[in-house]
Amino acid sequence: MRRRLAALGHAGLDLLFPPVCAGCGRAGHLFCPRCAQAVEPVPQPICARCGRPQPAAVAQCAACRAASARPLRLSRAAALHTSPLRQAIHALKYEQQPELAVPLARYLIAVFAEPPWAGLDATLDAVIPVPLHAQRLAERGYNQSELLAAALASAAGLALHPGWLARSRETRQQVGLDAAQRRANVDGAFVASAAVAGCTLLLVDDVFTTGATLHACAAAALAQGAAAVYGLTLAMPAYTP
Repeated sequence: MRRRLAALGHAGLDLLFPPVCAGCGRAGHLFCPRCAQAVEPVPQPICARCGRPQPAAVAQCAACRAASARPLRLSRAAALHTSPLRQAIHALKYEQQPELAVPLARYLIAVFAEPPWAGLDATLDAVIPVPLHAQRLAERGYNQSELLAAALASAAGLALHPGWLARSRETRQQVGLDAAQRRANVDGAFVASAAVAGCTLLLVDDVFTTGATLHACAAAALAQGAAAVYGLTLAMPAYTP
């Protein structure tokens, strides 16, 4: 009975305040079908390691070769960080719209059914969202990466362990920082639980830009004995190789 009353209450609210598309502003959907179809997949070919678009398929792109350490075994993004997905991610993170995680996670779920994840999924012991610092989590009320990771883990039948990774210090927003500043900003900012020892992990985040955050998380997990760490994000910028 309580569930039915709650459902009726939500239906009534939708009639009074219909959802508005985070991509285009049209009423009726959190992320309307037109915007959903306009999301751009990451163009092929890509770097086999980081997933950035390349002129030709390569095992490691110039950015990967230039990096002194690449703790992530490999990483992929589901789509490009362009309109209308960019607006939807911004709304999810900064405009108190956690309900957007459900329609946006569909892109993660779809790409997870494709190579290289097909086959790798059986080796994964846990899905771990990139954590927020406790103060930022208290301010926002939720971790958008955890919401995305939870939807993916549920769909894929994988274990979700947000408590296995924590942010040990508050960091600046990465937006506006160059690659070196991003690495310095998150270096040593994460600590992993001893529970990760011997485990193969999938890190989930909203946006991959330089990979600094994912690599810092992976380094923390490997320091505690994780066997391997992979990364999957909702979006990445439209790189120019």
